[in-house]
Amino acid sequence: MTPAAWLWIPITIAAAFAQTLRNAAQRSLTAELGTLGATLVRFLYGLPFALAWLLAVYSVGRYRLPEPNAAFAGWILFGSVSQVIATALLLRVMKERNFTLGVAYSKSELIQVALFGFLFLGDRVTTITAIAVAFGTFGVLLLAPADRERPIRALIVGWTTTPALLGIASGAMFAFSAVGYRGAALALPGTPFPMAAAFSLVLAQTIQTLLLGGWLLARHPGVVSKVLRAWRASLFAGFMGAAASAGWFTAMAIEPVAHVRTLGLMELLFSYVVSRRIFRERFTRLELAGIALLTLGLIIVTLAR
Repeated sequence: MTPAAWLWIPITIAAAFAQTLRNAAQRSLTAELGTLGATLVRFLYGLPFALAWLLAVYSVGRYRLPEPNAAFAGWILFGSVSQVIATALLLRVMKERNFTLGVAYSKSELIQVALFGFLFLGDRVTTITAIAVAFGTFGVLLLAPADRERPIRALIVGWTTTPALLGIASGAMFAFSAVGYRGAALALPGTPFPMAAAFSLVLAQTIQTLLLGGWLLARHPGVVSKVLRAWRASLFAGFMGAAASAGWFTAMAIEPVAHVRTLGLMELLFSYVVSRRIFRERFTRLELAGIALLTLGLIIVTLAR
């Protein structure tokens, strides 16, 4: 089953929008459940919806369930564990005094995902892709600078500090997770991309629920109890998380991860514009420059084929 060359674009934009709503729902749960509890919500309450999506793909498309192989198992485990580690590293960054520098360096994910996609999967990095990644990365850094007065200098001077190194490591793990998920879909030859994506999503969310849920149960059982009691408020976050992940997995089953993750920065534009409209704040010159670069990167990556 060969998808249309443009199909990944609307799927990625829809995933970015769903992730914006999921993030908003998770933020409302963080005060009650803590960051790790809100993260568990994403996996635990998203799993039933991921299973429902797999059932829908199976029933409507009349596709056979794939037969997992060793390569698929390795890629999906690699992606799932990398994503959990990336989240843990980002939380560790937030505990540092100069955490904004670490968060800024975590945005190097785009550059790393292009590199790792090429090294591990053979996804070509064309000149157009490289330009789009560069614009997208610099746009994000200007929207969330480590130092608003001297953003570039702060990055150059602080790259060897602990927060920066943790941020780079977090970005690498997020990049590994994206590469792992695409690798898993590609490891199921002959499987239509909707089924490969849906099947991979269910396996990944199951692994992540067991990993994070098991760790919290052993170390902080009270958090798990709170998550279970907050099921009503958590369902929407779980649904939107599963919807976003279904989009990401499907897009990455079709298109190289560098293209998908770059266009996925549309999420930042959604979040930024909505929050600005709600609070009616004006954009600074730095923010306008960041939005311009980011938008240019999004436009360029759609031409990368």
